[in-house]
Amino acid sequence: MANPRDVLLRPYITEKTTALMAENKYTFVVPLTANKIEIRQAVEQIFKVKVLDVNTIRVMGKTKRMGKNLGKRSDFKKAIVKLAPGERIEFFEGV
Repeated sequence: MANPRDVLLRPYITEKTTALMAENKYTFVVPLTANKIEIRQAVEQIFKVKVLDVNTIRVMGKTKRMGKNLGKRSDFKKAIVKLAPGERIEFFEGV
C-alpha cells in the first residue's frame, strides 16, 4: 500500500479505547491486508510522531437478523498504536 491514508481507515473510539489514550495508546481501523510495518509507517508519516509498538486484532463480523433475513457485519482489523513518551495525536483530543 503506497498511500498512508489508505492504511488508516478511521479512528476506533469506544470507552475502552478512550481509557487506553491515558497510556498513550491510540486505536485505528485498518484494512485486513495491512501489516504492522505499514501501520507504523502510516501513523508516523500522517501524525509526525514516534511509534514504539503496534498490536493488531482481527475482529470477526457478527451475524445479525433483520426480521426473517440473516445478515453479517464485515470483518475488520484494529490496530493499537503505542507512542513514545511525550508524543500525542491531537486528532483524538477532546473525545
